[in-house]
Amino acid sequence: MQNAKLALAATVSIVALIGTFGVQSPRAQQPGFSRAMLQKGDLSVPGREAVQLRAEFDPGAAAGKHTHPGEELGYILAGTLVLEVEGKAPVTLNAGDYFFVPAGIVHDGRNVGSGKAKVLATYIVEKGKPIATPVK
Repeated sequence: MQNAKLALAATVSIVALIGTFGVQSPRAQQPGFSRAMLQKGDLSVPGREAVQLRAEFDPGAAAGKHTHPGEELGYILAGTLVLEVEGKAPVTLNAGDYFFVPAGIVHDGRNVGSGKAKVLATYIVEKGKPIATPVK
């Protein structure tokens, strides 16, 4: 049983490590912002997949304006973020709050708190496309 738990932990760590390098962030090396892959899987709808990531923001850091090739569902695990979604007023989100961003909509998140902000993000996207595309 202990060996099975260790094998599972090692597999999860490897998947997270691979995901960290395989996920395209809106801007390469955006200071203070990172994403780590948690899981990815095909959906019952052909050509679509679900991708789940953990995003972390240092104080004052932002993801940078970007879009996704599908919907984003987010849950704030820790900290305080201001979410700016094109066409809407900015909204301040705290731990326990959640958000939804429709496909192709320009948005950005910025940590406005004094500690690290963490977000659990789930994407329902077109398979094979980058998770995020930067917008100038």
